[in-house]
Amino acid sequence: MKPNSISPKASIGSGKDNALKQDGLNEPLRTRRRRLSLSVGGVIGLLIVTFWALMAVAGPLFAPHDANAMISDGYFGPLSLEFPLGTDYLGRDILSRLLHGAPFTIGVALAATALACTAGVVLALVAAASGGWVDALISRTQDALIAIPNKIFALLMVASFGSSVPLLLLMAAFAYMPGSFRIARAVAVNVMTMDFVQVARTRGEAMPYIIFVEVLPNMLRPVMTDFGLRFVYVVLLLSAMSFLGLGVQPPDADWGSLVRENIEGLWAGAPAVLAPAVAIATLTMGVNLLIDSFGGRSKREMEK
Repeated sequence: MKPNSISPKASIGSGKDNALKQDGLNEPLRTRRRRLSLSVGGVIGLLIVTFWALMAVAGPLFAPHDANAMISDGYFGPLSLEFPLGTDYLGRDILSRLLHGAPFTIGVALAATALACTAGVVLALVAAASGGWVDALISRTQDALIAIPNKIFALLMVASFGSSVPLLLLMAAFAYMPGSFRIARAVAVNVMTMDFVQVARTRGEAMPYIIFVEVLPNMLRPVMTDFGLRFVYVVLLLSAMSFLGLGVQPPDADWGSLVRENIEGLWAGAPAVLAPAVAIATLTMGVNLLIDSFGGRSKREMEK
């Protein structure tokens, strides 16, 4: 055999090695594709959430009329080309009022949820990282707060201080912070026992580094899932408060108050009372579909 010749077995082995290397290069790409893929329900949820997010930002710009303009002589008017969602009990355009109410319903709920989850996660990270009496003190305080029913707490706050948008935001954030803390702390405690965290401790890394570099990035998915659920709860709480007349006050209006002020048209099936109710339902359903898609995708990836 010549020194430079290659045997058939060596060629076969080399071909297998190349194939394995190619599979190794393609595996991250396939993994990224799986992570980017959504189920049909997830895509529907994403479209619904994206639509309402755009309406929360630019909805008033697309409103055909002023939200408080009485432009029709008829009350609880039917669907028409001029009024696509009918008119309310004062002859105002429901589509315009719905679009003007989107920033209150979605914007206030989003800000309150962000505040609640941020405070809950920060407290959870401090408790899980510190341990001992610090963890016990924070946990017992949050357990005491979570024992208070959210709606009772909301009614108490509004009865004591009156109704305003800043108060509604802070009230909702404070009411749902303990639940966010419990979820985040449970995840953080599990992550703190991982080997890479112990290695960081052994290296002498500071506690802020361990919390924000080692622990927090590895608990983002359950935290984001909980964020979506909290957002739905806050939307329903604020809508319930507005339905009782204790939420956003006139002349402003959110979707809950639109249902309340047009409730007399329910017996006739007026669009004025059905449209805001459908808007609340589609928003919550869209968020739930998107969250369920993330949860199902995470489970499939773990099985693979």
